[in-house]
Amino acid sequence: MPALPSAAPDRTDYRLLLPAITTWLVTAVVLDLDARHRPALLLSALVGGATAFGLLTSKGPHRSIHRLAAAVLLTAAAAATTTVLHTADLHRGPLPALAHPTPTPARGEPDSPDSPDSPGSPELPPDADGQPARSDSGDGPTSRSLSGDGRTAKPEVTVEATITGDPKLHGSHTRGSALSQPTLTVSALVTRVRPAAGVEQAGAVATATRTPVTLLIRTQDAEQWQQLVPSTQLEVQAEVLPEQPVNPSAGAGSAVRPRTDSAALLAPQGQPRILAQPSLPQRLAAQLRRGLRDACDHLSPDVRGLLPGLVVGDVTRLPDDLADAFRSTDLGHLVAVSGANLAIILAVLVGGTPADPDVPGRGGLAGLLGLSFRTTALLGTGLTLAFVTICRPDPSVLRAAATGLIGLLALATGRPRRGLPTLGGAVLILVLVDPYLARSYGFLLSALATAGLLILGPRWTAALRARRWPHHLASAVGATAAAQAFCSPVTVLLAPRISLVGIPCNLLAEIAVAPATLLGFGALSVAPLSKGAAEFLADLAALPVGWLAVVARRGAELPGAELAWPGGMFGSALLVVVIVALAWALPPLLGGRRRSGRWRPRAWSVIAVAVLLPIVLLRPPVVSRLATGWPVRGWRLAMCDIGQGDMTVLPVEPGSAVVVDAGPDPKSADACLRELGVTRVPVLILTHFHADHAEGIPGVLRGREVGAIEVTASNEPEGERSRVLRWAADGRVPVLRAERGERRTAGAQLAWQVVWPTSPPAPDATGPNNSSIAILATLGPPAAPIRVALLGDLEPPAQAALLTLGLPPMPRPDERAPPPPAGTEPTAVHGTARTLDGWAATVNAADSVDRYGGPGPPRLGRVDVLKVAHHGSANQDWALMAVLRPRLALISCGIGNPYGHPAPQTVSGLRALGATVVRTDRVGDIAVLGDVPSLAVASHLRSAHG
Repeated sequence: MPALPSAAPDRTDYRLLLPAITTWLVTAVVLDLDARHRPALLLSALVGGATAFGLLTSKGPHRSIHRLAAAVLLTAAAAATTTVLHTADLHRGPLPALAHPTPTPARGEPDSPDSPDSPGSPELPPDADGQPARSDSGDGPTSRSLSGDGRTAKPEVTVEATITGDPKLHGSHTRGSALSQPTLTVSALVTRVRPAAGVEQAGAVATATRTPVTLLIRTQDAEQWQQLVPSTQLEVQAEVLPEQPVNPSAGAGSAVRPRTDSAALLAPQGQPRILAQPSLPQRLAAQLRRGLRDACDHLSPDVRGLLPGLVVGDVTRLPDDLADAFRSTDLGHLVAVSGANLAIILAVLVGGTPADPDVPGRGGLAGLLGLSFRTTALLGTGLTLAFVTICRPDPSVLRAAATGLIGLLALATGRPRRGLPTLGGAVLILVLVDPYLARSYGFLLSALATAGLLILGPRWTAALRARRWPHHLASAVGATAAAQAFCSPVTVLLAPRISLVGIPCNLLAEIAVAPATLLGFGALSVAPLSKGAAEFLADLAALPVGWLAVVARRGAELPGAELAWPGGMFGSALLVVVIVALAWALPPLLGGRRRSGRWRPRAWSVIAVAVLLPIVLLRPPVVSRLATGWPVRGWRLAMCDIGQGDMTVLPVEPGSAVVVDAGPDPKSADACLRELGVTRVPVLILTHFHADHAEGIPGVLRGREVGAIEVTASNEPEGERSRVLRWAADGRVPVLRAERGERRTAGAQLAWQVVWPTSPPAPDATGPNNSSIAILATLGPPAAPIRVALLGDLEPPAQAALLTLGLPPMPRPDERAPPPPAGTEPTAVHGTARTLDGWAATVNAADSVDRYGGPGPPRLGRVDVLKVAHHGSANQDWALMAVLRPRLALISCGIGNPYGHPAPQTVSGLRALGATVVRTDRVGDIAVLGDVPSLAVASHLRSAHG
């Protein structure tokens, strides 16, 4: 029997790790300090340097300890000094002074924030490194720069600036009832400032400066700005948006934390005037990037968006749902260019890790062609610099470039390449050169992943091989698990969840990353010479890139792909404890050989994992109910906890339910329906076209049969309506228009009628909220049904009109007509019965001649359950509430929402009417069960709701 492989002796050199970590920590702390602390910091750095020199010159039995302490002190002093010098530009010159005005409230104006129903100032999306961007408004509740009449006064200046980064388009996100506009930001270095044209200022002259700023571009002006290339010099007139200081007493979320790498946020007024074209290297890089995009134009949307992102970091055409899938499966490092791309390219030139790290060597093309060490290092340096220029100096790219250059230097001087000292030296140098990297999540994750590969990867690989794992499989699993173990405690700070499919998805993706990267760079290189050749290489790359997209999408679709986890530092520390416990409890990860007599327990553990893992990932409803008790048996209605929005589920039969609204988030909508076991939706009723009710529709459509989407008569807002119609068309789902008086039944224990909106609309009840579809439903046995009122987002004018109208009259048989064909423009629904994709949903015709102010129909009467309108806002018609007099009032709202929902007076008013008030922001998912005599509520708290 051949001998089992044993773990290699540990020759890892850790000496540079402590100085690198010290530099990182000191820099991160100094970046947070105010400018007035700079003299004290410089003095401390001087004292630390002197102490280090004393330790180095001392003699005695503890010289090694003295040297280590001296190294720590020297790096700390260097970090403090370089950080102070680098951040000096953030505090000097006219722009920082304009961006931090002293609040001067107008006479008689209160200092209190806006009313609870009014959101604070809008905020920018986080930048690429996870740092929150500056607020784009200066009139928020915590900091105001006011003119004499109380209006916000933003100073205007004309600046000359050099573009330092590519324009970044931040996607829209649900913000209350609407989608925020996409935001374009551009990093720039201002070199000259003068008052704007037409602004009188005594003695004002142009001021030379070097101030880093962020330009916030309005959507209507974005087209020309998106074409700008780094190193372009321009002139533009802009408003200086004042900074909002954090108010500790205002609570979390009261203000947006400023970015540390920008002195001011400027809002350009109009288009820029180009003063100088970009440099030659930047022009060539832009041409290569544009050529790759053009070569991908004929590919499928997923591949067209993913290949440029994988190769050069261009994610402008990446579909939003695909980006979410990559994040859910911990494949986010593949969505944009990362250090792994450079490692692949350099490996082609100089080869991979040498068999003996103590012996200098090179393989790859250099070894094949017999190139000398110095020639190989020179070619590698040129390749690295070109890579950074084309792919842009993102944090992970800089980390890989610095590591690669240090390795090439070792190769040129005939020294062995050692991974951990190279990483430590790269981190040390980069943080000293660019202190802002110390606050970059991208840089941190890149460094941690590399450290995991170098520290734990070889040990875990050797341990797996000692248990007769195949060599390549052991290497892949060991490396992937090591990187995940180091990075996961940081990723939970960005998103409070753990991907349970991260390791298997990374293993499946690994086989496609190298060919996709190399073919993509081939297409990039030949694009200026031959578009046909570039398209041919892009077609070849489409196969591995398509595989990456399939792995991400299929992995994200698994019900158990993600596990909710506590956020913040507590969640990160808890995950560290869990990872250490798992590494201790799983012997294959700790090294050593399999001992005799231990095979049977391990065999049983492998069998247990093979059985339990599919259950955890697939989460069959039966197993999920046994484990969590959700959904409760006999539920009649469920209100999903989807944050600040609405989503209600009315069951028809096992696996089938009518859904009213879809909330603001597709992932939350899909997760709620999965937990409820809903695979078929006869009708999705969309009460109105607001984002907090409609943006979750893709999640409802994901993997489910949907018979029809029923919408309101109002087409406002047009943008959201267009999105809904596009989703419906992509899913081949007919769209119908609801009309007052329409009656439907689905199954034996669900019926409802539409009681609002009217046609034409009431003259004093206009707008999207007042056009919400309101329904009265009956749940349970027809002999004793539970009456439920779902009021959408109706406001007092529509609620008062509904109270006046009461219930619609019963339809006359001669007014019934067949329903409209599928795929037609939304129209009023008529017909005696219909079949929606194979299951029955009886539809009785509406009284199409019903009009606002017609003859008085029956009163609405009391209901058992009320879905409170507009998330429990203060805008309620209490006459209608008194008539409905619900026993149970359900309010759907998000934790800490900026609107103050639900309003305290609404909650107290409902309780005064005898209602029990239940809120999703307090209890999570809500289920109504029982019958009229014994109405009950069950809840299911989510750790990531709100």
